[in-house]
Amino acid sequence: MDIIKLDPTSKSVREIIDDIDGLMNALYPQESNQLLSIEALQEKDVHFIGVIKNQDILGCGALVYKNNDGVYGELKRIYVKPEYRGQGISNVIMQELISYAAINQLHIIRLEAGIRQPEALSLYKKLGFKERKEYGSYQYDPLSIYMELSLCETSYR
Repeated sequence: MDIIKLDPTSKSVREIIDDIDGLMNALYPQESNQLLSIEALQEKDVHFIGVIKNQDILGCGALVYKNNDGVYGELKRIYVKPEYRGQGISNVIMQELISYAAINQLHIIRLEAGIRQPEALSLYKKLGFKERKEYGSYQYDPLSIYMELSLCETSYR
């Protein structure tokens, strides 16, 4: 397995984004989905990576630089294809994005996740993320959980 920077315009990335959108739209109503578009993934303030094996993308994730409620990195599009789940790939993606944030002096990482994703929420908690109130442009949504990790308080420095 290798970790690479992904090109959001590639066919394989568009396919995995379609998979993510399909899952999120099956779990949550449209107004509760906070999905980052292909166009947004191409912005210079986005670090979008994937775990690949034999040219197949097993999973992906993005860190977006934000400066709208303080300076922080926001995690988006964290996903592992169903056939590769349970192999630690999401942890690899998260560790890589956390390390990238630390190297780039982003001292806080935030995320919004849905309540119907217990495995993801469990991973975030194991990595030290703590629940918090809404942030940035997010409004209260009973289907969302907002979390934050302070890199100043962890060993990721």
